[in-house]
Parts: sequence; C-alpha cells; structure tokens
Amino acid sequence: MARYTGPKARINRRLGGLVYEDRGAGRALERREQPPGMHTRPRRPTNYGLALMEKQKIKHYYGVLERQLRRYFEKAKRLKGNSGENLLVMCERRLDNVIRRVGLAHTRPQARQGVAHGHFCVNGVKVTKPSFSVRPGDVISIRPRKNLKELYAGVVAEASPEPLDWVSFDAESMEATVQGVPGPEDISLPVDVNTVVEFLSR
Repeated sequence: MARYTGPKARINRRLGGLVYEDRGAGRALERREQPPGMHTRPRRPTNYGLALMEKQKIKHYYGVLERQLRRYFEKAKRLKGNSGENLLVMCERRLDNVIRRVGLAHTRPQARQGVAHGHFCVNGVKVTKPSFSVRPGDVISIRPRKNLKELYAGVVAEASPEPLDWVSFDAESMEATVQGVPGPEDISLPVDVNTVVEFLSR
C-alpha cells in the first residue's frame, strides 16, 4: 500500500499550511513559515505552479496518490453538479478521513494505519481499505477487542474534534453513524478546487 513517508514538515512549509497535523510538523511550520531550501527568495508563482500546489494539498491532506486522485476526478466529472466539489466530497467520505474527523485518530496517517491494520468495522464487518467510501446509514465501530477499546478510548479522551452535521459520534460506545453526505460547507481542507479542476482537465 503506497503512501508518503518523507518529511512532513517540509510539505507543510512548501504548501504554506497545516496539511500534516503531526505535532512536530506543526511546530516546524510555526517556527519557519517560508518554503524549505537555502537562500529561498519569494517569487511570484505561475498559474501552473499555483494549480500544482493546490493539487498537492489535496493529495497530501487526504493521503491519495496521483493515479487515485485522477480516478476520483474522472468519477466526479460524471456526477451531477460541480466537479471540484464532487471531488472533495468523495475525499471527505473516505473511511480514514471520517475516523480522523470524529476524533478516533489524531491525524489522517494514524487513521489510515488503524484501518489498514483492521482496527475498525463498518456495519459490523472489518474493513481494511482506508479509501472505503462511507454511505448514509453506515455505522463505524472499533473491533471488539479489549486492547483496541483501551487504545482508542485514550485517543478520544485527548481529542477535541469539531461536531459534524453529517456524522454523529457516541463517545461512550465509540461508534460513528453516517447520517448523510457532506456538502461543500463540510469540506475541511481550504483549497481552490477550481484551479485543481483546470489542472486535471489538461
């Protein structure tokens, strides 16, 4: 299963935002907000460069690679409505993203690892694909193992996630219920998706 394993702080500094939420990467961005590299001088990026950076934000934020992102985009174009919004909604519905947003993980890479290791069930069935797309009515729960319950109880106690309109979370049972489909206002990543659509349409 391919994933980015390089320095996360450099990505945050290069893209100018908290794309990776690790504490170390966040502190590095606070200390030095300028892009990485020696003797970097501010240069006005081209339209191509701006679109490329916005696309990279989506890839690193949701943990998808180029081929998968383009598959999402091709599917988003076939759906009704704005292709860019459809693309981001598909990313928001990924199982690893939902687990992160309800507070069962501190970061998306952590949520991805938990899913890949079989820690979570959807409607009582173990799921090991982080890209699994949740649907309204799905119930996400932790596998009934004592060590996993204790592990994620500690994570939930430390987390302070923002409440979601389309997913409800019961902290006692540690179950998340998908109540609907996320809308454009539910997108957690600030990104100019229109430039991404133009970039991917070339």
